[in-house]
Amino acid sequence: MIDLKAFRVQRSLRKAIRRTALTVRFDTAFEAVMRACARAQRPGQRGTWITAGLVRGYVALHTTGLAHAIEAYEGERLVGGLYGVSLGRAFFGESMFADVDDASKIAFTTLLGHLVAEGFDFVDCQVHTEHLARFGATEWRRRVYLERLSTAVASPTKVGPWQAYLTPREALARLESAGVLTD
Repeated sequence: MIDLKAFRVQRSLRKAIRRTALTVRFDTAFEAVMRACARAQRPGQRGTWITAGLVRGYVALHTTGLAHAIEAYEGERLVGGLYGVSLGRAFFGESMFADVDDASKIAFTTLLGHLVAEGFDFVDCQVHTEHLARFGATEWRRRVYLERLSTAVASPTKVGPWQAYLTPREALARLESAGVLTD
């Protein structure tokens, strides 16, 4: 889990965001992001859990306005991103991919800036990884998770397509001004 009041953006990523030419969009290429995530090579894993049936199901959730894609572009080429589900003030990240260095990290940081601006509480990362630990992801005790989840989903869900109203640099500045960066 990533508590949106206690996460980190490493110094090297902050530098990459400040000099990036990548643009970030939300909800313009949902299925393409899922398919790119399915193709991503993952060390220690054979194959993917992102099956055709799973893609159909998540595309249906996206159509209802609950599942969202955060996409990084180099010009008009999709080069990184992630997708997940939003309920109340919680975002449930499902998978990410990067075809160029830092693309998924820049997309994720941009998402975090938007989530903080929108008053979200946490990101459920599903699986704890070293990659997400660099952002401050920690494992929560079940009781703590259920309490936080109950509070988060009691809030109204922002349904429908999301708009990226912050650039990666603006999202980083929003995070820095909110005082939530700990690195």
